[in-house]
Amino acid sequence: MNWTDKLYDFNALQEPEWEPRGLVFDVQRFAIHDGGGIRTNVFMKGCPLDCLWCQNPESIRWRQDISFIELHCIQCRKCVEVCPVSAIETDGNEQRVTGIDRKKCILCGACFKSCYAGAINIIGRWLSVEDLVAMVRRDSDFYIASGGGVTFSGGEPTGQPKFLLAALQAMQGIGLHTAVETCLHIAWEQLEPLLSHVNLLLTDIKHMNSQQHSALTGVPNDLILDNFRKIAARNIPVRVRLPLISGLNDSTQNLQETADLVFSCKNVKGVDVLPYNRLGISKCRQLGSEYALADLAPPSREKVEEAARFFRDVVDDVTIGGA
Repeated sequence: MNWTDKLYDFNALQEPEWEPRGLVFDVQRFAIHDGGGIRTNVFMKGCPLDCLWCQNPESIRWRQDISFIELHCIQCRKCVEVCPVSAIETDGNEQRVTGIDRKKCILCGACFKSCYAGAINIIGRWLSVEDLVAMVRRDSDFYIASGGGVTFSGGEPTGQPKFLLAALQAMQGIGLHTAVETCLHIAWEQLEPLLSHVNLLLTDIKHMNSQQHSALTGVPNDLILDNFRKIAARNIPVRVRLPLISGLNDSTQNLQETADLVFSCKNVKGVDVLPYNRLGISKCRQLGSEYALADLAPPSREKVEEAARFFRDVVDDVTIGGA
């Protein structure tokens, strides 16, 4: 078993009673869009926001989830046989597996272990810092050659502060560049200790109007903007990301106000305009939930270019789609 495989080791599903460990739902090697150079991206579970357009709905809850991919199911019915609480749903004739009753499911993992077709997965594994360092060391030559490193994303990685701090210290201890992608909706007292171990912050500015921000994400933006300005005062490098959602945050007023914020903070190194896409639809279906913006079309290329021009007037490095 290699270290990447450990993410799928059933023993790693159990929360440890000692040493800081992180609840991680994915580790992507050879990523190139999240902090410069070639990187490993570590995606952590849990987020204080509930954005209508979330592309990673499996990241939102602060606990493990279970997913069912119907297209992968070969209808062997092993999951039905092993489930101790009869949480596997079938059609009227009880012949075809159609889903999972999450109100009954106790996340014991019995169905996951029996599903060799990969139709059922438990999302979230507990990893130690030691495990993570061992994974990352495998690609250290690529990081050194490309100026890359490790990016912690999510979800919201600062929501697991003990593990994140220990992991950041460990990565810097082996000479790697560190980046954290954060929504900044976190108490300053919790965020501040992390900052001295971060080389780059990546953060969304989803809407400048607090009331609209609350309608779109479930929380106001006061804390987010306050943290953003405190970080600017410390001159910590930041890359701003604007998720561009048609009809929700793409107005001229909001784009101009966001550009004004970027211009006022000299620590901003660049802006990524990220057009809305529908990747979250299939993920929500696998989680047994509805996707709020399933009928919304992605913005046109012209609209995306128009949005990017607001930021090209105030900062040199502007990308579309993070590329």
